[in-house]
Amino acid sequence: MAFNLKNMFEGLAGNLSIQDLEKANQQYGKFLIEGEQIQEAFTLIRDAVVFTNIRIIIVDKQGATGKKTAIKSIYLMNIVDCSMETAGAGIDDSEITLTYLTSINRLAHNEQLATYKMEFPKKMEIEPLYRKLFTLGYNNRLELNKAN
Repeated sequence: MAFNLKNMFEGLAGNLSIQDLEKANQQYGKFLIEGEQIQEAFTLIRDAVVFTNIRIIIVDKQGATGKKTAIKSIYLMNIVDCSMETAGAGIDDSEITLTYLTSINRLAHNEQLATYKMEFPKKMEIEPLYRKLFTLGYNNRLELNKAN
C-alpha cells in the first residue's frame, strides 16, 4: 500500500478522493446484498462513500483504532434533490449536497427529509457525479408525483 501525502492532506481537509473499484470491492463487498454492485467509491482518510446500483453506503470508522464502524445507507430511490457548489479562487472545496426521503413509504404524504453533504478536492471534476445524482432525484420526483 503506497503512502499518498496528497490524499492524506485532502482527507484532513475533509475532502473525498476517488478509490480504486477493486480495492473498494475488497473492503466493502461484505456489505453488499445479492445483485448489488459497487459503481464508484470515495475515501476520506478512514471513512468512505460507496455508490452502488441500489444505494449510497456511508462508512464511518470510529474511535482511535477505527475498529468500530458505523454503516449508513441512502437508497437511490429516495434521493429527491441534489445541489452542487464548485470551488472558488481561494481555498474553497467543491461540494454536493443530497436531499433524500427518510420515511419508509415514499407515497405516504408524510415526507421526512434529510441531507448529506460530500466535500471534494478543488481540482476534482464533480459535474458528472452531480448530473448523475440530479437526474436520479429528478426521475424520483417524477415517479413520486405521477397521478395514480
